[in-house]
Amino acid sequence: MSDEPILRSQPTPDNEPTPGNQPTPGNEPIISPDTRRPNRLPPRQVQTRKWPVLHVGEVPPFDPATWDLTVFPVPLVNAVRRFTWAEFAALPRVTVFSDMHCVTRWSLLDNLWEGVPTRELLKHVTLSPAARFVMVHCEYGFCTNLPVDDFFAEDCLFALRHNGQDLTPEHGYPVRLVVPRLYAWKSAKWVRGIEFMSEDRPGFWESWEHGGYHMRGDPWTEQRFRPDSDYPGPGGP
Repeated sequence: MSDEPILRSQPTPDNEPTPGNQPTPGNEPIISPDTRRPNRLPPRQVQTRKWPVLHVGEVPPFDPATWDLTVFPVPLVNAVRRFTWAEFAALPRVTVFSDMHCVTRWSLLDNLWEGVPTRELLKHVTLSPAARFVMVHCEYGFCTNLPVDDFFAEDCLFALRHNGQDLTPEHGYPVRLVVPRLYAWKSAKWVRGIEFMSEDRPGFWESWEHGGYHMRGDPWTEQRFRPDSDYPGPGGP
């Protein structure tokens, strides 16, 4: 589950940085490159001061005794790796300063995330060169796909905290993927599995059944939807 392409909160036309969320000297986060752009709003985006809540279905319950995160499959990883909540919560953390751009046209600037960098997975599994894409699996069967290079970008992380506070359940607690350089539906909430793939395939929103949203989703080139030339006809992926 992640950002639903229905706008439920009206953003305000303001492009000023949010006070209090700027990086502080002595505790420097990873800076997402897009925050250094002279104009931080991608085409046809509007800044919001609030963080809209958008997702499909209900907020899932969280039980630390049963929660796990699984990285798979063999042979694209050398062995399936399952993290319990205690194991995952103990992994090294980073902070990332980034902006968030929803395909529904709102942008939330100056976010400070804390969590486990996606690159940490490379210390726990050996990845095959054939692994070129990732499917991120979440609660209730939601999933989203992205290229492996985007998934392992320096500013990509499994976020547990936002602006100094634990994520709230409606924003993805306990674990939300954050991919700052892509539209926010790729920043999937309630992550439970990472599947590496040799060939790309559409996730939930990317399927034609659910709207045909773009397979990558770069906000700066407005990759909102898959091109019509990709449409295979009714019932296609």
